Amino acid sequence: MKDYLKVDGLVKNYGDFCAVDGISFTVREGEIFGLLGPNGAGKSTTMNVISSLIEPTKGNVSIDGMDIVREREKARRVIGVVPQDLALYPFLTAEENVKFFASLYGLKGKALSLAAGEALEFVGLSDRARVRPKKMSGGMKRRLNIACGIAHHPKLIIMDEPTVGVDAQSREHILGSIKTLRERGATVIYTSHYMNEVEDICDRIAIIDRGKFVACGTEEELISTVSDSKALKISTEFRAGFPVSELIGELSRLPDVKNARADENTIILEVGNTCKDFTLYLEHITKRGLPICGLTSESMNLEDIFIALTGRELR
Repeated sequence: MKDYLKVDGLVKNYGDFCAVDGISFTVREGEIFGLLGPNGAGKSTTMNVISSLIEPTKGNVSIDGMDIVREREKARRVIGVVPQDLALYPFLTAEENVKFFASLYGLKGKALSLAAGEALEFVGLSDRARVRPKKMSGGMKRRLNIACGIAHHPKLIIMDEPTVGVDAQSREHILGSIKTLRERGATVIYTSHYMNEVEDICDRIAIIDRGKFVACGTEEELISTVSDSKALKISTEFRAGFPVSELIGELSRLPDVKNARADENTIILEVGNTCKDFTLYLEHITKRGLPICGLTSESMNLEDIFIALTGRELR
């Protein structure tokens, strides 16, 4: 899988303020790449440079080998943008909106009509083609916003908070459509404040803060940058006089166990993130005549990682 987007040493200054400070990363072809960060971290500036809306102060950005500055017009033809703020004309119909935006990429005639029809069908709005946005629900407007951004079949799609303020059904439809775009070969850059969405659809995730990348990788790789362990909680029933401390000592010496303790009728083992098989621990407990009443494995989630890397303070 080749690198479709390459960002090398990107810097963007606004006067004396540095919004993006020398970030470098690549996005592979056919990948959904999550870009996360607190408000004001530099996400929007980064996406605006990639989409060629603003020029970088320093550094290079290339899309499928095309320099975003020197070959701007050529590069723009493979980019689709779905902005957070709805980019729709309220007095045009859904079909007219899609046709307008697709025409900006050179589509016309039958090709334009076909592209608009395909885009509306893709987002589930074929039966709303002649309806104006002002008469649509919030979820329908969001889906129409996506149709306008993908009708010209872009290879790189930038999606900024595409599910903000929508109902659960529309959210599921939008997330499913993004996965379908990936299956069709599109490369997607995705931002959202809904961490469960990012966990669900993104292949890799980058966290940006104060204009710099603080971490980048799969969710498992991000977890390993913050913690190398997870909590295994085993519910049991300690009978009167059972030597709990003795059992805890034995468990603490088993492979992959970093720490062990008991909390009432629960045994808590801190084990390595890579530990997948808990059979040895369970067998050791049952050989002592204790029942296994429940088992849960708790590792850090994306929200935990995000807060650990960027801090809890609002900015």
